Amino acid sequence: QVELVESGGGSVQSGGSLRLSCAASDSINADSSRCMAWFRQAPGKEREEVARIDYNGIKRYLNSVRGRFTISQDNAKNTMFLQMNALKPEDTAMYYCTAGPALSWCNKYWGQGTQVTVSS
Repeated sequence: QVELVESGGGSVQSGGSLRLSCAASDSINADSSRCMAWFRQAPGKEREEVARIDYNGIKRYLNSVRGRFTISQDNAKNTMFLQMNALKPEDTAMYYCTAGPALSWCNKYWGQGTQVTVSS
């Protein structure tokens, strides 16, 4: 079982920045094929994957955040980050950290979520 705890959400104005963190339990890096990701869900909208990163640092982004958001990780500290710059009101959502045993299953485990609110 992998435990994930997000932090760093909050309220900012359009154009502002936030940095989300996800602290994972020690077992997360026991498997070098593991994947971690950030998902988000806004009220009335479907959940979407924002970004993902594998153990070796290969990254993938949702088109609408590419160039504004940066996903990174510190394997030694079992922590993943999402640096969000140039935030827009449409980025407002609950953001979730996820992890899984493979790129094909990156959301087996979920954190409790952290709210990001961007005002215009």
